[in-house]
Amino acid sequence: MKKIISILGSTGSVGRNTLDVIRRFPQNFRIYGLSCKDNIGLLRRQIEEFEPEAVAVIDPDKADELTRRLRRAKLKVYAGTEGLKKIAIAEKVNLVIGALTGTESLFPVLEAIRKKKDIALANKELIVGFGKIVMEEVKKNKAIIIPLDSELSAIFQCLQGRDISEVEKIILTASGGPFYNFPPESLRKITVRDAIKHPVWRMGRKISVDSANLMNKGLEIIETSNFFCIPQEKIEVLIHPQAVVHSIVSFVDGISLAQIAIPDMRIPIQYALFYPHRIKKFLSTMDLSRIKELHFFKPNLRTFPCLRYARAAIKNGGCLPAVLSASDEVAVGAFLAGEIGFMDIPGVIKKVMDRFKVQGSKFKDTLKGLIEADRWSREEARKIVTQFSK
Repeated sequence: MKKIISILGSTGSVGRNTLDVIRRFPQNFRIYGLSCKDNIGLLRRQIEEFEPEAVAVIDPDKADELTRRLRRAKLKVYAGTEGLKKIAIAEKVNLVIGALTGTESLFPVLEAIRKKKDIALANKELIVGFGKIVMEEVKKNKAIIIPLDSELSAIFQCLQGRDISEVEKIILTASGGPFYNFPPESLRKITVRDAIKHPVWRMGRKISVDSANLMNKGLEIIETSNFFCIPQEKIEVLIHPQAVVHSIVSFVDGISLAQIAIPDMRIPIQYALFYPHRIKKFLSTMDLSRIKELHFFKPNLRTFPCLRYARAAIKNGGCLPAVLSASDEVAVGAFLAGEIGFMDIPGVIKKVMDRFKVQGSKFKDTLKGLIEADRWSREEARKIVTQFSK
């Protein structure tokens, strides 16, 4: 029986890679819903190829424009986050791909979980900032949630059939991005073009910048802790430039399991799409004899302070992980827009976190409180960006 899929964020990097896997297995999958923030040009081409029953565009004006341009009587075009929710909870859908960045897909994903849809999630922000609430809903509704991120997918696979109490530690590997061996003073000269040119992975602009300053790995520490209910003290980060060992799970008996594969997002995506089954690959197999050497070493926390900020956020708990995630999103956006420098990103994040520690007692770690803290953090980050850019 075919899986019927809605993709929240089909025009981004994860969404495009998901569709690339799906087009190779037309006998296994059918697309019900596609969606984007505002890239209706690409969305229109996806509509022509995959013939969904419904689409959602977060920008209402772009949704209206798409409706005028399509002239498809049977295609439903929805606007806003309410539109995302409609394609996520449609009765026919049994698998929802959460591929949007940011928090726009929070309520659609929560509603899909409550409808007992299977979820394949790439959106770090939801598990970092709202992980407790999301995972409680998963448990309460006995839903299935599968990580699409390569490192979390690796952990998920290593833990299949095993009890989390048997885990001694989890090692998250990081490619280190393009600057892991740069001296600190040279990082102030980094341009946007430098930062988004990842040496191994092909990713979106925001996650490429997060990878370059290791915030991506900081977010994954929080994500791993929330997703697998494991304390952050048991999560270690190692730089692994070859990027073929995606994570390692060490057990209390001294045995460690590592997931090894070529660095291609379509591998964890294929795993999630076919879960709980494995099917014959269409990508090449890792040939370790050609790599010859695998290197692992600890990151420099003075050069890359975002890792420290992430650990501080999860240690303090409450709304602080959501504050970290929201301020990072604003800071990276400002860097990509040319408003601040590369090394100003951790500066913005640190200032927002410090202000929150003073002013944030009014925010509770309820769904409403977390949303308010997220909004407050974005506003504070924008104020700080303005100060940095003067």
